Amino acid sequence: MENSVCAYFSFVEEIATLVQDPTKATAQLKQAFKDPAIIPALCAVMTGSQDPQIRQSAAVMLRMRVKKHWKKISPDHRESLKAVVLQAFQQETEHTVRHSLSQLSAVMVKHETPDRWPALLTLLNQSTHSNNPQDRQVGLLLLSKVVESNPEPFKPHYRQLLQLFGTVLQDLNNPTALYYCILTLTAITAYTGSEEMNMMRSLVPRLITALKSLIKADENQASEAMEVLDELMESEVSIIVPHLAEIVRFCLEIGADTSLSDSVRVKALSCISVLIRLKSKAVLKQKLLNPILQTVFPVLSAAPPPGEEDPEDEENGDDENDNESPKHLAAQVIDTMALHMPPEKLFHQLMPLAQGCLASQNPYERKGGLMCLAVLAEGCADHIRTKMLSSMLQTVCQSLSDSNQVVRSAGLFALGQFSEHLQPEVSKYHTELMPLLLGYMSSLNRAKIGHLTKAFYALENFVENLGDDIQPYLPTLMETMLSALCSSESLKIKELAVSAIGAIANAAKEQLVPYFSPVIESLKGFLTDTRDEMRALQTQALDTLSVLARTIGKEVFSPLAAECVQLGLNLSDAVDDPDLRRCTYSLFSAVSTVSPDCLVPHLTAISTVMLMSLKSTEGVTAHLEEDKQFVLLDEDDDDEEDGAGDTILDEDGENDVVGQNVAGFSVENAYIDEKEDACDALGEIAFNTGVAFLPFLEPSFQQVYELRDFPHGDVRRAAFGAMGQFCRAQHKVWQANPTDENHQALHKLLAVVLPCFLEAVRGERERQVVMGVLEALNGVVKFCQAEALQAPGRLGEISHVIRDVLKKKTVCQDGGGDADDDDEQQAEYDAMLQEFAGEGIPLLASAVPADTFMPYLNELLPLIMNKAKSSCTVADRSFSVGTLGETLHALAKVQGGRGVAGRLSNRLLPVLVGGVKDQDPEVRNNSVFGLGVLAQAAGPIVVSDYPMMLSLFSNLLAKESDRRVIDNLCAALCRMIMTNMESVPLDQVLPVGSLSGDPACVCAVISVWYFTSPNWPF
Repeated sequence: MENSVCAYFSFVEEIATLVQDPTKATAQLKQAFKDPAIIPALCAVMTGSQDPQIRQSAAVMLRMRVKKHWKKISPDHRESLKAVVLQAFQQETEHTVRHSLSQLSAVMVKHETPDRWPALLTLLNQSTHSNNPQDRQVGLLLLSKVVESNPEPFKPHYRQLLQLFGTVLQDLNNPTALYYCILTLTAITAYTGSEEMNMMRSLVPRLITALKSLIKADENQASEAMEVLDELMESEVSIIVPHLAEIVRFCLEIGADTSLSDSVRVKALSCISVLIRLKSKAVLKQKLLNPILQTVFPVLSAAPPPGEEDPEDEENGDDENDNESPKHLAAQVIDTMALHMPPEKLFHQLMPLAQGCLASQNPYERKGGLMCLAVLAEGCADHIRTKMLSSMLQTVCQSLSDSNQVVRSAGLFALGQFSEHLQPEVSKYHTELMPLLLGYMSSLNRAKIGHLTKAFYALENFVENLGDDIQPYLPTLMETMLSALCSSESLKIKELAVSAIGAIANAAKEQLVPYFSPVIESLKGFLTDTRDEMRALQTQALDTLSVLARTIGKEVFSPLAAECVQLGLNLSDAVDDPDLRRCTYSLFSAVSTVSPDCLVPHLTAISTVMLMSLKSTEGVTAHLEEDKQFVLLDEDDDDEEDGAGDTILDEDGENDVVGQNVAGFSVENAYIDEKEDACDALGEIAFNTGVAFLPFLEPSFQQVYELRDFPHGDVRRAAFGAMGQFCRAQHKVWQANPTDENHQALHKLLAVVLPCFLEAVRGERERQVVMGVLEALNGVVKFCQAEALQAPGRLGEISHVIRDVLKKKTVCQDGGGDADDDDEQQAEYDAMLQEFAGEGIPLLASAVPADTFMPYLNELLPLIMNKAKSSCTVADRSFSVGTLGETLHALAKVQGGRGVAGRLSNRLLPVLVGGVKDQDPEVRNNSVFGLGVLAQAAGPIVVSDYPMMLSLFSNLLAKESDRRVIDNLCAALCRMIMTNMESVPLDQVLPVGSLSGDPACVCAVISVWYFTSPNWPF
């Protein structure tokens, strides 16, 4: 054995000189690792070599061997190894070697657990409580690594650890000890229970002080240590709520300090953003909004260093890479406020600061003001549309003629945001805005590309929503875009033009037919050019081709459908690019809406490539520890007869991460987008191809179902949407072929999907995902009707989830409001979430007999009616009376509906009558519709209310100017006539007026004319 040790000692020394050539070193190590004596040999080197690099290499090699082959190590060697590692750690003087030894210990703890390694616990206890600062520092290093590797087995020791942290966090003269202490606290936070909660809370003030001290000593370590705040907020936000003001002040102080590194400032501002997202009510209640705004605005409006530009203003800048600047995070803080705070409370304090910036002589302050307006548009859309749109648009339009291009670019970005989020009202200003945007287009060949990109962004978002109003601008737009495709030498301008054509097609639809041939000819040239420099243009051409498939009309596009499918398959095979693949998936999906038969022969190939995208870990980057030079050794160093090493599993069966030398993961956005689009496309293709997709439905569902817990919210949302589409597809198959087998398959799918939806609504943290789940749930109920509600208790479960959302009791709604929560003021996105839930009420009412739904409806109606009060927002009032109307409309069509509607009439009539008198036309429109369907659904029981309703309609008609309201008024009168003609003076009401064309209203009026006048020409 002595000779063997000497031989391996010599060998490892040789390997240490070969680390510059890992392949060569790995080949020799693989051969050496076949000898069982490798473990004691490496131990001898690790403790006996005079060269720290060789000792470190030996520790790394041991860790890699232990990681995969612990069970193959004899019990004697295991016990010897545990003793040797601790001995080496205690005698080691080099930090890099200690670090590797601590990582080796961490891997061993994954196998042994701390209670089966009492010597480790003894060493940790002695070193971390030592009077020697260096010993404490070393002990905390070891503690952080072993706890991070496997936090849960240390749970019996958490209280003791928290007591230790309370002491260490006061040792401000030992920043390295602070660093390792905070890393360990971060690791255990997610595993702490109620018994540790009070101790955790008491640590927060000391933690803030320690972070301040660590920032002064080492900003990189401080930036990493500040992850503890994110972990505390995400895992158990109640720990930090008592210290909310202190944390906010700390983060604001760091975020505003321009002498600090961007990474620390970004981390601090990010914490502010997360706090607002999770605890916006507490932020408002503790009067922290103004201090946050006072700090954030100077960051947002700061000028770059002399001679430099902000990244988004650089000619070759890429906005997507500017996610880590303090200025970007400052805008994100305001964006988060807009999404999570009531607009009335936010605007009262924010607008004076924004207006001050907009009036400034400093161009970067003007830019900051415009960026502020831009990021408000999404979260506060209703507030802006109904109260501020004209003045804000005027401000933005004036900025487009500013003398400074930085300001003009910000104005274009703001206009693009307004165009995307403030529809339909913003489109009414097309006569003012389109000339400005077309003016930018006229300078295609002169403007800087970076600035021009923002002009195209604004133009696309605006024209996409114009609808028929695009007609007078269509010739100029298409002439400009086709000219750019033919004559511009810039690939970027061509890419922008192709993208703009897609936006124009979304508005113009069949009006684009005269331009279809030249557009397709241009796209063909881009689609078949696979040079790398053409990739972005090729990808955009695919995207626009998909838009044309959906918009230009079936007759025009169908002849190209088969060619498009083959093109997509060829590109998927020829080009390895996630953006290109996702665009082929969108193309397949679009073709399925036009000519599903063209996809059927290729469904095997199409589903295969999409499932590969869903399964793929491509784009996931594992950030390796310092031993990455030996990563090749880890790939297949197990040549034993059984062909496999140990599989390290947690108790729940998930693969070990720490054992794979991984410090963390990152996922490229392109691969996230690919998975999202693959889910969307699979769901739509499954529904549109129907029976032909049946062989692929189960494997597709299984893979999509796995993504319901994917880390990225957009992928989760898409997965839930696809699951809903699969249910609808299976229902469609059963309807086409109503066999017992197909019926059982439908209910098997519903039994998995619907409980999954309900669990997600209650437990998902991201509102956007929950909205997507509710939308998918509503789609399944609407399409599958009673089949979706056949399982015992299903109707009640769905109704109770709707109730919980309306009561703000779900996780994404902060688990419910405070006892003194003002129900009438909430963030618009919170209201939107409740609207998605409320849309399910009439769908449930239409799917089951009325008496079956009545107990649940009685519980839900007060929550809806409460939003009709005059003090509520226009959006809430419109939602309330609209939901009541749609529910009554549904009751009119189901068994027992008349009786239920009659019993509800006394409660609903005052609400709808009040809505008819509302100042907002949308509320009036929905209320008039509601009164009409109440008359239809309730029948004779409301006839006594006809005189009051007719008087109300007469007064409304005398002053109403909104055509939609007049249309619905005509339809409501018709429903009253059809329900009880004798109670309506026909000679007075039939000449009410002409219709503007609402299909539902027209149908109602035609029905009553036919019903009352059999000889009428129709």
